[in-house]
Amino acid sequence: MKPPDVAEFGAMRAVVQRVSSASVVVEGQVVGAIDEPGLLVLVGVTHTDGRAEAARLAAKLWGLRILHGEKSCSDIGAPLLVISQFTLYGDARRGRRPTWQAAAPGPVAEPLVEAVVAELRALGARVETGVFGADMKVTLTNDGPITLVLDV
Repeated sequence: MKPPDVAEFGAMRAVVQRVSSASVVVEGQVVGAIDEPGLLVLVGVTHTDGRAEAARLAAKLWGLRILHGEKSCSDIGAPLLVISQFTLYGDARRGRRPTWQAAAPGPVAEPLVEAVVAELRALGARVETGVFGADMKVTLTNDGPITLVLDV
């Protein structure tokens, strides 16, 4: 099967929410949490993404001015909780069951989600994460609410 065209599906995608707090639980254990204002970031990867997109997304997230007072995480040292989310590339335009053909497979997506986290940490960010491919329970207090979809 031919990978989808990036023009049709965009590039690396993130849903970003300004939160007062957020956590992710796997098998009853908290694996990542932020207990202060920051960003919850759901990251989806498509077939055409690479390290350059991961670096662009990390830089965008670090400098995104959506915290109170039009501040960014880089301005105030706010934490980020980054969680992989292949369903961001679900396509439900036809029928009632989404297709996932635009989502990159795990062996492609996992290192790129890890690259976003590594790039954020290299920029000085405090980053918590979920567990790639796990059944995760995410809890958050959306602040605002402010939710953005980013395609880089």
